[in-house]
Amino acid sequence: MTGRVEGKRVVVTGAARGMGRSHAVRLAQEGADVVLIDVCASMPELEYPLATVEDLEETAELVRALGRRAVTAVVDVRDEVAMQDAVASGAAELGGLDAAVANAGVLTAGTWDTTTAAQWRLVLDVNLIGAWNTCAAALPFLLEQGGGSLINISSAAAIKGNPLHIPYTASKQGIVGMSVALANELAAQSIRVNTVHPTGVATGMAPVTMHTLLAETRTDLAPLFGNALPTQLIDPIDVSNAVLYLVSDESRYVTGMQFKVDAGVTIR
Repeated sequence: MTGRVEGKRVVVTGAARGMGRSHAVRLAQEGADVVLIDVCASMPELEYPLATVEDLEETAELVRALGRRAVTAVVDVRDEVAMQDAVASGAAELGGLDAAVANAGVLTAGTWDTTTAAQWRLVLDVNLIGAWNTCAAALPFLLEQGGGSLINISSAAAIKGNPLHIPYTASKQGIVGMSVALANELAAQSIRVNTVHPTGVATGMAPVTMHTLLAETRTDLAPLFGNALPTQLIDPIDVSNAVLYLVSDESRYVTGMQFKVDAGVTIR
């Protein structure tokens, strides 16, 4: 450990597993205390299960095993009031906040003509409104500290315009617009706002329909998803290292950036 974020207090959403857990553990390895938020319940509109309360507690134990503090909250990021309460409670326990990572997200798959209004509402509400709710809940505490960092997890899909999950691509592009607008509005208060854009990551967010579409229905679109570097998927830690940099003071003059961790998928 080198203590790159020693003493910083960070909110992480979607923290029970996958990238969220990886972010939390990586930050703790470098000295941060964390507020861990996850819905811990599956949603019928999704093809894959979401994390559980036991998963969230496991993340907390991994953080505590590193000698750092972890506060957990079972909250749906779509719930503005619940997010405000959870972040405020976590900030009170940790003595303030220095950063927030809006990581929670969901993915549905389908061609344009099979995509439903219910899928649009779910994906936009979780991915975009959830990111907004995370930022809005954290901002009063960052302002109180005299500055801080907001990191919103977008996707390479937002840059490339990936098809077959249009609500997801739209939500992740929306995160970019929101983040750049916030970066401009909050720069005078020394608050930095950046987005991170991963390619496909080895996590539980994997609708079977997406594989079927690329392998059978729309094989012509499969090349759009191919990375330039020789890997099909990257690991969560690859994204977490970018998050660590953006939380740390190493990026103290970095704001409004779209940080690609995409194995070159967007240059293809």
